[in-house]
Formats: sequence, structure tokens, C-alpha cells
Amino acid sequence: MRIFGEEKIPKFETLGLAGYIMPTSILRLADIDRTALESLLARHGLNLTLVADGEAIPGSFWGDDEAGIIGHTVYARGDTPVHSVLHEAGHLIVLPPERRGQVHTDATDSIEEEDAVCYLQIMLGDVLPGVGHDRIMTDMDAWGYTFRLGSARAWFEHDAENARTWLIEHELLTPAGEPV
Repeated sequence: MRIFGEEKIPKFETLGLAGYIMPTSILRLADIDRTALESLLARHGLNLTLVADGEAIPGSFWGDDEAGIIGHTVYARGDTPVHSVLHEAGHLIVLPPERRGQVHTDATDSIEEEDAVCYLQIMLGDVLPGVGHDRIMTDMDAWGYTFRLGSARAWFEHDAENARTWLIEHELLTPAGEPV
């Protein structure tokens, strides 16, 4: 679960909570194979629309370089963090297709659904070549997600059973924990 404050926590350049060095920069859309991401989204009936550098991102809850969602579309720029694209896409993925068309900027008020989205974004990192769940969790920590156990990894490994169960019940993860 992300705890929201008035400001995002800046990127860390110090030791992370688990004792490893945090990256000095978060992985951005321009750093990965966009075709793989577009394919991933298309499998879930979603589109990726790129916004020109420096332009406002439609449907962005956080503004700045953060991904946005409107209907079946995820909006991003080259400088948008990959974890942000996966998080916002996750919000649309967990919704039934008939509800997606109603989404604009803010997809849920449900804590259970938000937890499921955080879990799913970590899992989706493994689907993208050169990304992986470790990088997504590291970038989530660097961005400022906060979890009761202190890090995305601790939450994912020791406190996310409810999110995993929710995703399995909604047929978005297999019982073995693989994304559908």
C-alpha cells in the first residue's frame, strides 16, 4: 500500500532499506523495449499512448513524469518511470473491461485493489525483458512507496498474501503466482 503525502519522496542515492545501493536514477520508459510493454498491455486490452517530451501527461494522478490512465489507455512519456506505467496499467488490468471505460486519472478507492495493483506491478516487471521484479521493487522504494514493513520487498515477501489471494481470486495470477 502506498501512503500518500503532500510531496513525493525524492530519489535516494544512499543505502536502501535492505542494505543494497539504490540506483541513482529510476528506470524510465525510454530505457526499455517499448514493444514488449505495448505487447503486455495489448494482452490485457490496453493501449500505450506516448506523449511528447515536456508535455503534460493526460490522466496522471501525480503529474510531472508519472503515467496517466483514461479508459483503456495508459499515457506516458520517455521519462516516465517504468514502475509508474506498470502501476497505472495494473489499475486498469484489475478492473473488468466494462468498467475501464469509466476510468479517468483515479481508478480506485479500495485498499484491497490498491494492494493488488502494487503486487501486480511487481509481477509484471518480470514480463518485461531487462526489467524484473527486483528493479521494480527498488524503484518503488526510491520513488517513495511506503509499506508497513519498510520496503516493497519486505511487503511483497512477508505481508502481501491478501494482495496475492485477491489477484488469484480475480484470475489475474495463477495459483502458482504467475501473471495470467
